[in-house]
Amino acid sequence: MLKKEFVQTSVNKFFLYFFILTVLSNCSIGKKDIVEEDNKAIDIFKKDDPIKKELNTNLIIHLKKLTKGEPFLRNDTNNIGNINFETNFKKIDSYKFSTIDQYEFTQPELIFTDDKGIIFFDGKGAIFKINEDLKKIWKVNHYSKKEKKLEPILYFAQNGQNLIVTDTLSKLYSLNLINGDMIWSKDSFSPFNSNIKIFEDRFMAVDFDNVIRCFSIKDGKELWKFETENSFIKSQKKLSLVLKNNIIYFVNSLGDITALNVNDGSLVWQTPTQSSVIFQNAFSLENSDLVYANNSIYFSNNRNELFSIEARSGVVKWKQTVNSNLRPIIIENLIFSVSEEGYLFVIEDQSGNIVRATNALSDIKDKKNRVKPSGFIIAKNKIYLSLNNGRLLLIDIATGKQENIFKLHGSKISEPYIFNGNMYLIKNKAIIKTN
Repeated sequence: MLKKEFVQTSVNKFFLYFFILTVLSNCSIGKKDIVEEDNKAIDIFKKDDPIKKELNTNLIIHLKKLTKGEPFLRNDTNNIGNINFETNFKKIDSYKFSTIDQYEFTQPELIFTDDKGIIFFDGKGAIFKINEDLKKIWKVNHYSKKEKKLEPILYFAQNGQNLIVTDTLSKLYSLNLINGDMIWSKDSFSPFNSNIKIFEDRFMAVDFDNVIRCFSIKDGKELWKFETENSFIKSQKKLSLVLKNNIIYFVNSLGDITALNVNDGSLVWQTPTQSSVIFQNAFSLENSDLVYANNSIYFSNNRNELFSIEARSGVVKWKQTVNSNLRPIIIENLIFSVSEEGYLFVIEDQSGNIVRATNALSDIKDKKNRVKPSGFIIAKNKIYLSLNNGRLLLIDIATGKQENIFKLHGSKISEPYIFNGNMYLIKNKAIIKTN
């Protein structure tokens, strides 16, 4: 009899604990998974299947606005726009360097300088500066023999005559932009994994622990830091920062968007875009670069989501079904994005509605679905779309149809860069130029 009562009591306790846990879980999910604006709830964690069909293919789109200046020179908003440039690829030059073995899995970027120089690095950590005609100005390597074998990935930013460098070995340092000489060098707590943004006398970068750190340009002293939630498994996808109106915005490896006061690192707002399930597979999440335009933050990911977030409050304005880890481009009131499946999307900014969707890879023979977009730009109403098989597609904005295809390499090439009337692309062992 005593044994029966004990069993009954244990069963009752089990159901009581289960009931309490269920209630608490439901309450927690209700708070985290819903963002409200004007009493309209948006379930930002609802997942949809990727769009794999065309829409409004007969719609003709005309763009009138061209980007002024050099969009790849100190662009704090990351929005490239419609660049005033065109090429026929009749003349192609290249600058070769030691192979970057990790190139297929990383997103290294060219940096262009005020004196029309180009900065990049090779597979052994050597940094080089070349002119616009791909002629070497200087080349230096400040790494030890042991560090060279680790093949660091480097990120750059310019401040006057200083070249700021962070890397995947937890180092940060400053070089003289004229000759490459070391000015100062520091060690950080974790490897870096983001682009760099500069504000007055300081610069910001995010490390692999999802910590954004602010350093002095003068000597590398840490001025402030802000920690966000971290995942046990580290993603290799480069993280992104945007700087606007004294606010630094960044996305961490879990998909959280954080806005901070650039002066002291104080929190302005923070918005999660993924459910807690992301902790189990954060390694596979790939977010695009953040882009600031029209008082909004835009970005997409490989979870079939493109977000528009109000820059002042962090409220999610809308979420669209676009499966892309490529940086979107905003021109006038239209958003352009290319999905992993190769569809070119044109989206209306205010509503988030898809205006047109066309298959940019329709003429590509790819029975095993291995060909993927690796980057794109828009120039004079044409889209230049890089692929991971070394091809570059020329697509007409008006119709969304492919006009030409250029073979530049046998494997992945970077997004195109436009600077001073030339186009540059990166492959694993060379920089390519055309004009």
